[in-house]
Amino acid sequence: MALQDVCGLSRGGWDSPLPGAGARHGLSHYAFGVREPQMAVLQGMQPAEVLKSLSESSGSQFEPVHGTTTLAFTFQHGVIVATDSRATAGNYIDSLLCNKVIEINPYLLGTMSGSAADCQYWERLLAKYCRLYFLRNKERISISAASKLLANMLAEYRGMGLSVGSMVCGWDKKGPGLYYIDDKGARLKGPLFSTGSGNTFAYGILDSGHRPDLSVEEAYDLGRRAICYATHRDSYSGGMVNMYHMKEDGWIRVGRTDVSDLLYQYSEEKK
Repeated sequence: MALQDVCGLSRGGWDSPLPGAGARHGLSHYAFGVREPQMAVLQGMQPAEVLKSLSESSGSQFEPVHGTTTLAFTFQHGVIVATDSRATAGNYIDSLLCNKVIEINPYLLGTMSGSAADCQYWERLLAKYCRLYFLRNKERISISAASKLLANMLAEYRGMGLSVGSMVCGWDKKGPGLYYIDDKGARLKGPLFSTGSGNTFAYGILDSGHRPDLSVEEAYDLGRRAICYATHRDSYSGGMVNMYHMKEDGWIRVGRTDVSDLLYQYSEEKK
């Protein structure tokens, strides 16, 4: 017996069109990719049009609000990745202990900025493909190839409502590497990046303190300061500073520090 019969729903109830949508038949738009990875997309209607139709029917403006601060930079001893830990649901704080660094494999890390669900799904899918590459080729995938793979997957769904601003960093045969990827399929390589609503404040610290010849302790302090001051100025960022260090033999988790303690420490140093 079908689930809709158990629930007392008629087949037509599932197929009734949303406001502004054309008629749809069958349940084919509920395909979650049994044979291959796919996204469930409303048939005959783009997600952006769905949000617009909901706004028009209810009379309210439906605009998801995202906020975070993440950063990563390369230096002579690898790559530093630091993020805040505040997760927001609209205008409300949902969690102060969210880890926005995704551990793709022992030699690759990704960051989350935008929609947590989008970032987690696509970077976990990237982790699967990186593992398959290793099993087939008996060697680790390069950072360049991994970042290109993620950019290509996101570009396929460009304009369909994804919200992703991620950094992929790691260590391969060419040494440490860092790439920025977003939901439009953009892919940039550089020595430092910051994403999220607090990125302008983080860039102010990074641009003034980043050098290729930083020591390990100086790099840790730079990452903490950039996230700490960004959380102080950006209302959507806060909580803890989560920090990772990508080394030649893989990443290590440096630790988690409360931004309130850091702000107090830095203010005492100025006196």
